[in-house]
Amino acid sequence: QVQLVESGGGLVQAWGSLRLACAASGSTFSINTMGWYRQPPGKKRELVAAISSGGSPDYADTVKGRFTISIDNAKNTMYLQMNSLNPEDTAVYYCNVGYLVGLRRYASWGQGTQVTVPS
Repeated sequence: QVQLVESGGGLVQAWGSLRLACAASGSTFSINTMGWYRQPPGKKRELVAAISSGGSPDYADTVKGRFTISIDNAKNTMYLQMNSLNPEDTAVYYCNVGYLVGLRRYASWGQGTQVTVPS
């Protein structure tokens, strides 16, 4: 199994920046996909950024050019650098990984961290 712990959320003014972190533990060697999702108030959870092993990152159109996903393999930590934040970015942010155990695919989620950008 893989366990995820998030950190780095908070309140930031418009045009500000935040960096979210997601530390993984457990069977991290089996992870093959990683990503960040968010759930705005009253809305469904949506994909923000994703990356697979050996692949290039993909971003939602709403965050392209502003958000960057990155991985520090030595620390088993994934980051989401968020720049030029605006009120529409207000949401609970979740990290997610997909991993294989034998032929079965599993997913783990972080606990979520609140990001608030006042209008």
